[in-house]
Amino acid sequence: MTRRLRILITSALAIATIWYLTGWPTSQEYTPPDALPGTYHHDASEHVNFWRQFQSLLMEHKPRCDPPRRLANANSTGFKASDPDPRPDLLKMTTRDILRMKRAHIEFVDAITTDPPQLAYVPGTKGIVTTAGGAYLPVLVISLRMLRRTGSFLPMEVFLASRDEYEEYICDTVLPSLDARCIVLSDVLNAVPKSNKIEKYQLKPFAMLFSSFEEILFLDADAFPILKPELIFEEAPFKDTKFVTWPDFWASTASPFYYEISSQQVAPMDSRQSTESGEVIISKRTHLRTLLLSTYYNFWGPTHYYRLLTQGAAGEGDKETFVAAAVALSEPFYQVSESICAMGHATKGGLAGSAMAQFDPIEDYRLTQQGEWRVNGSKATQPRPFFIHANFPKFNPATVFSKQAVNPAFLDDGNYTRAWTTPEDLIRGFPVDVEKQFWADILWTGCELETKFESWKNKTGICDGVKKYWKAQFGLENPASV
Repeated sequence: MTRRLRILITSALAIATIWYLTGWPTSQEYTPPDALPGTYHHDASEHVNFWRQFQSLLMEHKPRCDPPRRLANANSTGFKASDPDPRPDLLKMTTRDILRMKRAHIEFVDAITTDPPQLAYVPGTKGIVTTAGGAYLPVLVISLRMLRRTGSFLPMEVFLASRDEYEEYICDTVLPSLDARCIVLSDVLNAVPKSNKIEKYQLKPFAMLFSSFEEILFLDADAFPILKPELIFEEAPFKDTKFVTWPDFWASTASPFYYEISSQQVAPMDSRQSTESGEVIISKRTHLRTLLLSTYYNFWGPTHYYRLLTQGAAGEGDKETFVAAAVALSEPFYQVSESICAMGHATKGGLAGSAMAQFDPIEDYRLTQQGEWRVNGSKATQPRPFFIHANFPKFNPATVFSKQAVNPAFLDDGNYTRAWTTPEDLIRGFPVDVEKQFWADILWTGCELETKFESWKNKTGICDGVKKYWKAQFGLENPASV
């Protein structure tokens, strides 16, 4: 070994020891990417004008009947392309109520077909839309940093439910540095008198409607791509259909009453899987009616349509409303056929799942166009993974190590583990060590922003907790180099 090499090794060890003893690099050494091209802006009064017209339609065509009565909750059973289970039928409605809802549905569809309200967006634009606020803001910052690692330059609009959720440092400094901006939804909704209160699980379609982009990729705050999402906009199936969704684990549990109300034949149980709406890509120019009808389903969802579309099965809420609207209107869409994949690590009890992987729609579409449907038993090569939805528990640095929570970072014996070690074939297909990058961004968020989030007030040890985990899993490696 040469003297020069010995000096270099000694210096590297010394630096690593200093990091270990004194902490990780400061914000000057590990900073977010430079600001990306600016987001798009237009006059918010256009949104208010749209909402004034659309709110009137929603109220005019309300379901004028009692909510469907649930006799029991539908079972959440896995989708089976062959030998599917019978469709659950667990709601009770009178013939009179069915006819009232059907009439309201027909008249609403006729109204948005013959004279739809004018939707405001900037023609030719593409961007990402999400909803966040409160404890979801730290999770969003991590997901947004992961998005930028792919090389994506798509701007993002972050919709907050109310002005109370607007955090100045996060919205005015942190998010703009990553080409994202906050929009307060209540500023638009409350500008029109007598608007119904919109709850968090109804926000998604409203964020889509009020975003400034013509073509949008909606991502949940805890979902992020591992490949550059611009790719999806540029090729089929989105190029052909302008609306792409991804599957959930479950079979459909829509009630037969829904099909009668929406003037459709009851769909076969093997026609498609249920929808996981953490990722949706849609064109507002071509699918205005789909967005309007799905918003109608969500607006009247808590009382009527959520029960009709899910019957109490897992994830009841907005997730089934988007495809249901497109099918009811005979508008084109493509739902990725490759089944969603649970990610986690092995425990004595089985899989400690903490995330879900969704797959490349471009590769999936090429397979299905050739008649290769892996969900039907084809042995074709699996499409590459494209999105990760880190949904349970949330990887919030302030809570992820809580002893009271299901913990993705611990084994049964209390020792640290990687959160995502299985399925091995899936993880080997990642283009990089995604989990290490994820923890590096969790570490940056937990340390650089430890005192910045409103939801972290009066919490201590956030940065130290993530540092401890990083050192246990990745040793003295500098997270800024990942």
